[in-house]
Amino acid sequence: MTALDRKLARDLWRIKGMAVAIMFVIAAGAATFVMSFGTMHALEETRGAFYERQRFADIFATVTRAPDRILARVQSIPGVRWSQARIVKDVTLDIAGLGEPASGRLISLPGPTGLNGVVIRRGRAPAPGHPGEVVINEAFAGAHDFEAGDFFHATLNGKKRRLDIVGVALSPEYVYSIAPGALMPDDRRFGVVWMNRPALAAAFDLDGAFNDVSIILARGANTTDVLKRLDSVLERYGGVGAIERKDQTSHWFLSSDIDQLRTMATVLPTIFLGVSAFLLNTVISRLIATEREQIGLLKAFGYTNAAVGWHYLKLVLAISVSGVIVGALFGAWLGREITEIYTQFYRFPVLYYRFNVADAGIAAGVSILAAMLGVWNAISRAASIAPAVAMTPASPTLYTKGLIQRIGESRAFDTLTAMIVRQTLRRPIRTMLTVIGVALSFAVLLMSLHWLDAVEHIVVRTFEHAQKYDVRVTFAEARSRRAAHALARLPGVQAVEPYRATPVRYRFGRRERREVLVGAVAEPRLDVVLDAHDTPVALAENGLTMSTKLAELLGAKLGDVVTIEVLEGRRPVLRAPITSMFETYLGTPSYMRLSTLNGLMREGPRISGAYILADSAYFDPLNRALKNTPMVAGAAFRSAIINSFRETLADTINFMVGFYILFAGTLAFGVTYNSARISLSERGRELASLRVLGFSTLEISYVLLGELALLTLVALPVGGAFGMGLSWIMTQLFETDLYRIPLYIEPSTIGVTTVVILGAYIFSAAAIWGRIGALDLIGVLKTRE
Repeated sequence: MTALDRKLARDLWRIKGMAVAIMFVIAAGAATFVMSFGTMHALEETRGAFYERQRFADIFATVTRAPDRILARVQSIPGVRWSQARIVKDVTLDIAGLGEPASGRLISLPGPTGLNGVVIRRGRAPAPGHPGEVVINEAFAGAHDFEAGDFFHATLNGKKRRLDIVGVALSPEYVYSIAPGALMPDDRRFGVVWMNRPALAAAFDLDGAFNDVSIILARGANTTDVLKRLDSVLERYGGVGAIERKDQTSHWFLSSDIDQLRTMATVLPTIFLGVSAFLLNTVISRLIATEREQIGLLKAFGYTNAAVGWHYLKLVLAISVSGVIVGALFGAWLGREITEIYTQFYRFPVLYYRFNVADAGIAAGVSILAAMLGVWNAISRAASIAPAVAMTPASPTLYTKGLIQRIGESRAFDTLTAMIVRQTLRRPIRTMLTVIGVALSFAVLLMSLHWLDAVEHIVVRTFEHAQKYDVRVTFAEARSRRAAHALARLPGVQAVEPYRATPVRYRFGRRERREVLVGAVAEPRLDVVLDAHDTPVALAENGLTMSTKLAELLGAKLGDVVTIEVLEGRRPVLRAPITSMFETYLGTPSYMRLSTLNGLMREGPRISGAYILADSAYFDPLNRALKNTPMVAGAAFRSAIINSFRETLADTINFMVGFYILFAGTLAFGVTYNSARISLSERGRELASLRVLGFSTLEISYVLLGELALLTLVALPVGGAFGMGLSWIMTQLFETDLYRIPLYIEPSTIGVTTVVILGAYIFSAAAIWGRIGALDLIGVLKTRE
């Protein structure tokens, strides 16, 4: 070991507290990067392999009824490599032990080489000639502890039938299993059921016909052209418009989560690595300042500028590499944990987190580069300083009589407090950097806790202020208004509010969107449309009431006339103005008066379902009645929707918030502890002089820690502003067509954030306290001259 290496070891030991604090800040950034990218790669690789192996389709289309011969025309469309017809029907399920009716999607099983193939996890496929045998998706089976040999009932085309479970399966089409129109998965109340096509065709009178088609495209195919040609072929058979894979529900949710992981891996490590660069610059700059004589002696004994610079670079590398190693290991553990959480939502045959050496290498390279950039200027000055200059004391700071001195003379502060204020304002850059460091930790923590407030605000605004109903009933097909009167006669029903939901394609300028237009009563009371101030919005007699997000996607504004192409029934093309707009955090809904929509569609007074307000004492008989009502395809209780929403988000958000609280605390401690340690190192002689002059340990601790307390208090409002800005940035980055995260922060959340940051300060102060009491009064008073 060379002399410089021994000096390096002694320096690291001497600043071990500061080095460990910086190491943990670097580790936080590296762990976030490794965790996010590792999980993202695990999902992407697993998704790609599963899709390819099971031949997941590129295009999906739904029709009312089309003869099998039409599949030949679909196959002949240029760009179509493989097409497959099937039968898909939504039904009501009656599950023993589940009070309310569940929803099910019945799908005809593909052949061994068909598209959207299923993977049998347990049991077997239905046998030919056994129409009651079915295979169910794994999430639904797990929610009810179903195994082969169990059974449940379903209402098929108005007839209740027993379905016998013979197998449990997975499908690339339902990696994320969610009911049509739902916002969150509910595996107890929605299941995917596969059965043999002849049995399904017989039950729904679809012998020799199909109502759903899937397509795999040839390489280099023009997707837009294929979609147009496919819609043209299927239009006369009730086609509602084909969609690409990117718009398929399961794939969309999975891709959205992958994009969010990519965002997380970009934004947060940048903050942590920026702070670590600042801390390293501060530590190394002050370390070099205290070792001027040693640097001069080293050069006098023949060490080159490069050797001296490399010595301090190795010090930085030792801290940085240690942080990267700790961060990579912690990030790998976090990646496994969050991947385990994802397995509860995304069902793959296998989903394993695999530590990616390339990700760790990128994290190491970025972390070390940030550290090098942070200290380069300080090390360059140390390497270039002349020996004769380095061996002389640094020129004393030139002070002038300024505002603080005049305040001190007027006795606005006592002596010790004046020292604190003077020291703070005489070094404005150092003060500003320390304040920014603490403020950033406040911002990261506030941004993390903001998610809890935002989700709760969504729940309250959507499910308590807007949705007043108890049950949302969906019919298998549009029915006359008499169906609403039938629902009103069910047990415990107090009010019924019908609605009509129809698939449409909006066009405005060159933009178009496929959405669902809801026809509602003029003044909804059970499913209220609210504006930004939570004031109910009445639906205009002739016009659209559109969510601001949908208007933004179309590039339209209030008063603009939008073309509406209805995708069912007579398929009329309408033009209507946007007469009012409203803010919503979930989906991109749009409304029109029910009577107006029925008139424009030239179909008479027809409805797709109804919202029901019921007496809770009659929920059980109401559930039984809904299960036995043939026209009901689904019934969703608002309480179950809220519970599903909370449960789905709870694990992910709580884990991530806990993760960021830990990292924000690490950041705050790293900044405050390093600031105090460096101040103690620089001002040791000054503080010892005060002790010799008769000041107590408590008083000199007040001078040092009071300065840190002042900077921490100044940082709190700055951190609040940073936190609001960072929270806004994250809401913009995580915004999707399906949901928006509001910028909503409770005052109590700001209070909790403040307590955590003050706790980090107290912890840092406690770590410094012992060193203040152990000052060597003789050693620190020795002069360098």
